[in-house]
Amino acid sequence: MVGFLSKAIVGATVRMPKWFVRWVSRRYVAGPKLSDAVQIMKRLSGEGTCFTIDVLGEEITSMDEAQYFYDEYVRVIEAIELGQFDANLSIKPTAFGLLIDREKGMENIRKLVKLASSNDMFVRLDMEDHRVTTDTIQVVKELHAEGLTNVGTVLQGRLFRSLADIGDLEQELGPAADYRICKGIYLEPEDISFAGYQDIVDATNSCIDRMLDAGAYVAIASHDYPVIDHAKSALESFGMGPGKEDPRPNAGENRRNKGPGYEFQMLLGVRGPLRRKLAAEGHRTRIYLPYGEKWYEYSIRRLKENPTIGTQVAKAFLMPWTNRP
Repeated sequence: MVGFLSKAIVGATVRMPKWFVRWVSRRYVAGPKLSDAVQIMKRLSGEGTCFTIDVLGEEITSMDEAQYFYDEYVRVIEAIELGQFDANLSIKPTAFGLLIDREKGMENIRKLVKLASSNDMFVRLDMEDHRVTTDTIQVVKELHAEGLTNVGTVLQGRLFRSLADIGDLEQELGPAADYRICKGIYLEPEDISFAGYQDIVDATNSCIDRMLDAGAYVAIASHDYPVIDHAKSALESFGMGPGKEDPRPNAGENRRNKGPGYEFQMLLGVRGPLRRKLAAEGHRTRIYLPYGEKWYEYSIRRLKENPTIGTQVAKAFLMPWTNRP
């Protein structure tokens, strides 16, 4: 019944006027401008959280658009440094032209990662749909081979291939591997991904276990209690947790603005009380903070590809006091 209601809410929302979608999305998207993201970082920094900034927009149609994203992320780096925020970058490889001209797209990403490195800042390559999974992982491998180790990727628990990808990256990068693990927002074909909720949760938890065992840095990106509870139990089994140095003998080196081998990540505006609870327990938490002119396209895609957001939309509308960002 809850699933049906959630889908119905999403179906109605995506047909609403743009102003209504903006009203709904303002919990989850900072706004159209960098200054909007800066204001949120100022407001939420006091809650003991940190941030990863995403300039909205992904697959592009020309390399001129790729230049826009590069320039905008340079502005993001400058804003983070100016405000002395505890923040890093999340980028989508297709926004930098990877599918249009791989060589030029790779050079755009390389330049940004180098600039971020000079500012002691980490860059996360967001994982898009299955068409670019292999390419995205390959970009990370190539950059690490060039000595640019301030970059990591995202793996989606729902994909059948993810455990094999962890093994591959473990062999190539060793403990320098740095992941964000999530269930996955894209509704991928059933011949390459799990479809049932429990199957996706179980697969995601298996990925967390494998990453921790490999000594990698693990950013657990989930709002689901079964994933978070499993992660906390797994961390305890490795002797990891709040206020502890990473005890794994194969662990990678500590980085600036990173936790002791792990952190929890959540989307802006989603389960703020849970994030604050984790922070109060001493866990490092990070907010995924998107902004940009493409807020409408992002919001509609999020709603369509994850209908469970519908219940959160209804809750935010009817009981806003129960889920502050």
